[in-house]
Amino acid sequence: MTTVPTLTLNNGVEIPQLGFGVFQVPPEETKDVVLQALDVGYRHLDTAQMYGNERGVGEALAESGLARSDVFVTTKLNNGYLDHESALLAFQESLDALGTDHVDLFLIHWPLPTVADYVARWRTLEEIYASGRARSIGVSNFQPSHLRRLRAETTVVPAVNQVEVHPYLRNDEVRAVGAELGIATEAWSPIAQGKVLDDPTLVRVARQLDRTPAQVTLRWHLQRGDVVFPKSVTRSRMEENFALFDFELSATDMADIDGLDRGERTGPDPDTFDYVPSAS
Repeated sequence: MTTVPTLTLNNGVEIPQLGFGVFQVPPEETKDVVLQALDVGYRHLDTAQMYGNERGVGEALAESGLARSDVFVTTKLNNGYLDHESALLAFQESLDALGTDHVDLFLIHWPLPTVADYVARWRTLEEIYASGRARSIGVSNFQPSHLRRLRAETTVVPAVNQVEVHPYLRNDEVRAVGAELGIATEAWSPIAQGKVLDDPTLVRVARQLDRTPAQVTLRWHLQRGDVVFPKSVTRSRMEENFALFDFELSATDMADIDGLDRGERTGPDPDTFDYVPSAS
């Protein structure tokens, strides 16, 4: 079986650079989809309270026969849990749904800078980290100013920042500040929800390498140093997305793909996104 390379986070924890995401996987399908992904070889699963499918991930883990230590599991704090006590309760509910006594990475899902104090929420995550119930903690969708404020006002530097990254949005300023502070970058929407797959540059490189545009795009992420976790409910696509380690992009290919950046988001702007559901 292919061995996925790992990156070492700033607290010494090893994270597989390629994972499997379950965003928008229906809860009733999640267990079977994740079991297929684990069978393909994925050992890094990315879910979130907001996705509503943590329980399916946990059921797949339990049925897979794999040791808990063999699978890196990430989940994220939903936007509705803004105070200390509700965030702690939500985290415990995630552990219960996942059927585990710890996660490998727990993230603040969105900074919500216009409606809530992300520094206060981060201090709650520091408490969770100190308890040992999260091996690492990090953030998602944080901008450079948000990262610098956390660094200045809190104790634990986030291990990762999970942000939108793809060839049409390289997000290099966020990545550069992360590198400066020792924060790894995880890329969500790595193929821009499919928008980049017809791009002539990616199609050309894929044809030259006898690969698909999706494989070329994911390989671009890996060679940049991003952690990436494509999502699919189709076994053949899971296998395609996993077959990234027997080819490389040339420096010219990398530069050509870098040149596709147009600052184009597929998701919300983290500086203004303010969606806060009711906590349940």
